[in-house]
Amino acid sequence: MTERTPTEAARDIPEATVARLPVYLRALTSLAEAGTATCSSEELAVAAGVNSAKLRKDLSHLGSYGTRGVGYDVEYLRYQIAREIGVTQDWPVVIVGIGNLGHALANFSGFRSRGFRVVALLDADPSRHAEQVAGVDVRPFSDLTAIVAEHGVAIGVISTPAHAAQDVADAMVSAGIRSILNFAPAVLSVPQGVDVRKVDLSIELQILAYHEQRKGPAGLEGRLEAPA
Repeated sequence: MTERTPTEAARDIPEATVARLPVYLRALTSLAEAGTATCSSEELAVAAGVNSAKLRKDLSHLGSYGTRGVGYDVEYLRYQIAREIGVTQDWPVVIVGIGNLGHALANFSGFRSRGFRVVALLDADPSRHAEQVAGVDVRPFSDLTAIVAEHGVAIGVISTPAHAAQDVADAMVSAGIRSILNFAPAVLSVPQGVDVRKVDLSIELQILAYHEQRKGPAGLEGRLEAPA
């Protein structure tokens, strides 16, 4: 694997572009699995669900990987994007909160295929400590610090109830975790240098409800009159 030069490492890519890079990576993976060796920016844009001008601008932040008249080498571009977002290496992950959502996350096969390895499942409820999910034992939350040190955990996932989320985040930060994915319906306060990404499914549904409402009565009537 080629290491990035100091200039490349210091390159400042806009957050909006960073958010779309995993989408491009997923599209390129699908193209590669379908046997596509090269693709144009238009083809990749369609596969990713964006317009081609935006895609070309995003990729320009990474370097020049396309060939005029030929397009992009799918495998090469896939590797470059994967390297840029850091999934060409193995990232140890710990999940805290093994309720229904925690179970679903632990069973998600996409983690491993995208460079993330769940090394521990933690819960404060002693009744869950006899469980095993996706081949991983559920351990006491008090083991967090030791697990982070043992596995070099880089990313913590919070899937606890809202009232417990801040305490879990504090413990993660204290243990040395600097990146947190938060599924709990709570706003976390963390020190500078700690990155938090929040996933709130209820908010996403409310946004969809807003757009649905704006479609007006005609859309609703059409659905009600549609045959079963």
